[in-house]
Amino acid sequence: MSSARKRVIISACLLGEHCRYDGKTKEIPEVIKAYEGYEIIPFCPEAPLFGTPRERISVIKIHEQKHIITDNTHKDVTKLLQKEIENFCKAYPQVDAIVLKSKSPSCGYKTTPILDKNKNILFYDNGIAADIFTHYYPNIDIKDETGVNA
Repeated sequence: MSSARKRVIISACLLGEHCRYDGKTKEIPEVIKAYEGYEIIPFCPEAPLFGTPRERISVIKIHEQKHIITDNTHKDVTKLLQKEIENFCKAYPQVDAIVLKSKSPSCGYKTTPILDKNKNILFYDNGIAADIFTHYYPNIDIKDETGVNA
């Protein structure tokens, strides 16, 4: 019988970290309480790469592919984020739960607006991290903060 605690990846902004693009947080005490018996692994792929505060990003569909594009400078940062997220997954190969921030271009799980080049909403889908996590952790139920009960 193992004495190791279960591990949960949680979007860092939900934990109270000021890591959002605007330097703010989206702390949800109910999320923290729901996982108080777990080892909590904070996750934000944007802050280490781009700092806080930073330019907003959006998910833009280009040639049937989702790209992460900065809103003002129009820089494609997809590959940078992919590498950051993949390195994170390699650092934490064993987790028991994942809670991501809804509607986020990085973390949104089935709630992120996918835009066309003119910034019109085409549909809602996963952000880049949610896509990668779905493949890297295929047996883990991914939730966003709206699906957590304290």
